[in-house]
Amino acid sequence: MSSPPPTRRPARHARPTARTAGPPPSPPHTGTPAAPPYAGPESATTTPTRTPTPTPARPAGTVPSLAAELRGAHLGTEITASFVVFLVALPLCIGVAVASGAPPELGIVSGIVGGLVVGLMRGSAIQVSGPAAGLAALVADAVMDHGLAMLGIIVLVSGLLQIALALVRLGRMFQAISVAVVQGMLAGIGLPLMIGQSYAMADAKAPGTPVENLLGLPGLLTSTFSDADALAAAALGMATVALSFLWKKVPGPAGRIPAALVAVVLGMGVAALPGVGIATLQVGDLLGSVHPPGAGELAGLADPAVVATVLTFTVIASAESLFTAAAVDRMHTGPRTRYNAELLSQGVGNTVCGALGALPMTAVVARSSANVQAGARTRLSRTLHGLWLLAFALLAPGLLALIPITVLAGVLVHSGWKLLAPEQFRLIWRQDRGEAAVMGVTTLAIFTTALLEGVLIGLAAATLLAVLRMSRTTLRRTVDGTTAQLTVTGSATFVRLPQLAEALEELAAAATPHVRLDLSGLTHLDHACLTRIEEFADQQRRTGTRVDLLLPGTPPLPPPDVHPHAPGFAWFTAPRR
Repeated sequence: MSSPPPTRRPARHARPTARTAGPPPSPPHTGTPAAPPYAGPESATTTPTRTPTPTPARPAGTVPSLAAELRGAHLGTEITASFVVFLVALPLCIGVAVASGAPPELGIVSGIVGGLVVGLMRGSAIQVSGPAAGLAALVADAVMDHGLAMLGIIVLVSGLLQIALALVRLGRMFQAISVAVVQGMLAGIGLPLMIGQSYAMADAKAPGTPVENLLGLPGLLTSTFSDADALAAAALGMATVALSFLWKKVPGPAGRIPAALVAVVLGMGVAALPGVGIATLQVGDLLGSVHPPGAGELAGLADPAVVATVLTFTVIASAESLFTAAAVDRMHTGPRTRYNAELLSQGVGNTVCGALGALPMTAVVARSSANVQAGARTRLSRTLHGLWLLAFALLAPGLLALIPITVLAGVLVHSGWKLLAPEQFRLIWRQDRGEAAVMGVTTLAIFTTALLEGVLIGLAAATLLAVLRMSRTTLRRTVDGTTAQLTVTGSATFVRLPQLAEALEELAAAATPHVRLDLSGLTHLDHACLTRIEEFADQQRRTGTRVDLLLPGTPPLPPPDVHPHAPGFAWFTAPRR
């Protein structure tokens, strides 16, 4: 009965050797099926036909080359998805630039670099990069404090620092993030996106922060119904939202056309009707907006305030991009993000943006989500979206001027709803109320502060929940005439100190001449709890009470006779299921 294991074990270890016989040893193949190693002599005849493909030589966990990706992808889907991403990215690029106090054209330049440069690089195959709303406040402060001319050198040096962080392999550290925090981050981005774009749907300007936008919605509703043009724009925007939800139910080949594309075409037709006063996109000279930094801006790096701004940009842009990567990986089943490679890609993109004097970039959830929902599976989609931005801004600015802003806002409202995903709150609440609380805290924190601050608050909440759950402590007090005993099991950390202090006070109130503290069942006893227990023991001994203290790792005390009605105390935290 002992012979089968030895024969099967060498066969498993011999698989890489048999597949790489002849050439020097290479890493195990990941892209080929498992059948060839067991196909016997016939496998030798099929090997030459398979070796030219690049996939078998790819180490595990890497993103395949663009050519390899396209072999298993539908080209038409990738092209239409790229156009959907372009429609989502265009208003965001312009809106982020305006919110940052910069010309709209600089936002488009950053979007083009995010597509044509970062889009071609390895790291993540699906997520899309460009100017992000999460950096708008920082950019606005930098422009106000140091001037628009210094923005390029700040972004350039930030990109170089990101490259350095990737080369020392610090990108992976951002992968340690709670799923509840990721879901809360998505919802925290989607909710203000929907509220902010509600103003654009009515051809109105949003007041400012998400909280201000929320409080201003009643006034927006009143002003919309009092203005015929605003009412027409809002109706077209609402029709776009409805179309985005319902178009996927259209049967036949027509249902494969992206809803955003249909909405833009119909919207352009409505805006062209006589007597319709709906606002459309306005884009200026793209090439004239590019101003590379010079020697004067380089000398500005001697200012400590500029250096502080560079470091702030580096940390926030890196964190936002890699936290976004964790969120986007949950949206699809394709290759996972290589965090160090993605951080390198973002660094290269920001270096190029800085050299052009454009806005900083990060990976952006709204565009990435639209890319996934449109069916993209390769880097071709996100790369082509940068090409569409470049082509339309250079060659067809007049065509862009026909696109109603309200239609693009409607597309973004739909994307925001998909990011909010209310059903996720209900699902997590039913599974684990603690995790649901973390998700809610993250969403609320992002909505009321900013993306990075909100994520940090969410991570703090998730860490606190983990500490509470790892510190499950049970305290049992028993009294037998002259002896009172407190038995503590589980893990005693500082978060359980209030419950421990309460149990010790009850023990002292029993006023027995003999006290027994049995801590032998603890798996962990931190300094705070140990100090409180020792202080209690010293206090009791000074009053003449005999105290037996049994620390963890020693044999337990023999249990006293327990009175059937002796009081007990137990407290723990556990997830709801």
